[in-house]
This record gives sequence, C-alpha cells and structure tokens, in this order.
Amino acid sequence: MAMYNPPHPGEFIKATYMEPFDLSCRYLSERLNVAASTLNRVLKKQSGISPEMALRLSKVLGRSPESWLAMQNAYDLWQVKRNIKLNEIQKVNLDAA
Repeated sequence: MAMYNPPHPGEFIKATYMEPFDLSCRYLSERLNVAASTLNRVLKKQSGISPEMALRLSKVLGRSPESWLAMQNAYDLWQVKRNIKLNEIQKVNLDAA
C-alpha cells in the first residue's frame, strides 16, 4: 500500500531523533562521520539518502539501512508521481505471436 505524502528522511530524522533528544546537526554529523553541510542538505531535503548514508544512519540511529533507503524511495516516488505526465507512454504488447 502506497503511503500518502511520505516524509523525506531528513524530516523524519529531525522529528524523531534530533528535536526530541535535542541533537544538533553538528553533533549528529560528527557521529555519522560526515560534514555538517552534508547532513544539513539531507535535513533541508536538498539531498537524498544514499546507500552509504543509509549504512551510517543505521549504525548511529538504528533502523535497518534498507528502511532508510525505502523511506527515501517512497518519498522520491511520491514526488515524481505528482508531476510526471504519462499520457503519451504506451504499454508494450508482450503476448506471444
């Protein structure tokens, strides 16, 4: 079942981990061993979660790397579905001749 308007992983990180536990971007970026600017781009929805970042987040915050990537994929797919025009796309007939 597709989620309605799923959150960007950056929103999820802020709401679930940073705000409740008063974690700063600098503190979390140090734990992730990434530049604060790298994490900040994720938090501002300017960058997505890469497989490498998913592994880092999994180790530092928990959840599986697959769940971080699934969250990013759900967000990306939702955004594209809102904007793509498929009117001129035709299905290929794969019936045997």
